Amino acid sequence: MTTHEYVIEAEALRRRYAGGFEALAGISFAVARGEIFALLGTNGAGKTSTVELLEGLTAPDGGRVRVLGHDPYRERAAVRPRIGVMLQEGGFPSDLTVAETARMWAGCTTGARPTRQALELVGLAERSGVRVKQLSGGERRRLDLALALLGRPEVLFLDEPTTGLDAEGRRDTWRLVRALQEGGTTVLLTTHYLEEAESLADRLAIMHRGRIVTAGTPAEVTAERPARIRFALPEEVPPGRLPLSLKAAAEGRRIEIRTHRLQESLGELLLWARESDVRLEGLDARSASLEEAFLDIAIAQTETAGV
Repeated sequence: MTTHEYVIEAEALRRRYAGGFEALAGISFAVARGEIFALLGTNGAGKTSTVELLEGLTAPDGGRVRVLGHDPYRERAAVRPRIGVMLQEGGFPSDLTVAETARMWAGCTTGARPTRQALELVGLAERSGVRVKQLSGGERRRLDLALALLGRPEVLFLDEPTTGLDAEGRRDTWRLVRALQEGGTTVLLTTHYLEEAESLADRLAIMHRGRIVTAGTPAEVTAERPARIRFALPEEVPPGRLPLSLKAAAEGRRIEIRTHRLQESLGELLLWARESDVRLEGLDARSASLEEAFLDIAIAQTETAGV
């Protein structure tokens, strides 16, 4: 893939705050046109600092950033009309209605779509006459998203977009994000919901203490971690009867096997159970999840830092 196919580029990006705290320590990544890219990390990992630089809210202390081929800070006028930004907290006047807030925002947006259409996209059209202060937390997040979509953005920045939404609202938002992608919108997403990143992202990066510690597709990131097989043995069957090659860990009757060869290990286990006439209770076999990979990475990085 050549450079001009990327709509977001960060090279050796650094950001420092007062007192010398380095929030970003030279991160590099790129996002292709039409891609959904997720930034993950614990609190303080540097996600928000990264997004602020990409949005052009401040200049980096080192490195280079380009959005749609422009420096988003120095060439803000060329970038701002082409991007949409959904912040963690919109901070809109609480006494305005939903419709009034959308019209106010549309007046500051180049080529804004009809406000009714934006509200329909996020399921708020029927709440247009309600004051912002009367909205639930989830409805406010939907309003934040509607305003980010007013300008029909080529690049959409979503900072924790489904915080405060119930399960149905979260799924509705996922469907909308996928539809936007199908229409050609590039999405950069930060989220604490690992299921969200696993479901939506084409690629992702996991950050820790201002650095990217791993990146790739969700499948590539999880493939580095072992799958697991869990079950319980009958009371009369000691764990020592299990094949040694499975390297099973026992806690009472509960057994866990971690393996990078899930199909082979599961086949060996089932063959042993059949030949030994043993019933495996509560058998559960699955590949590593993104959550497991994330936690493993966070623990490893913390131990490496000596915390």
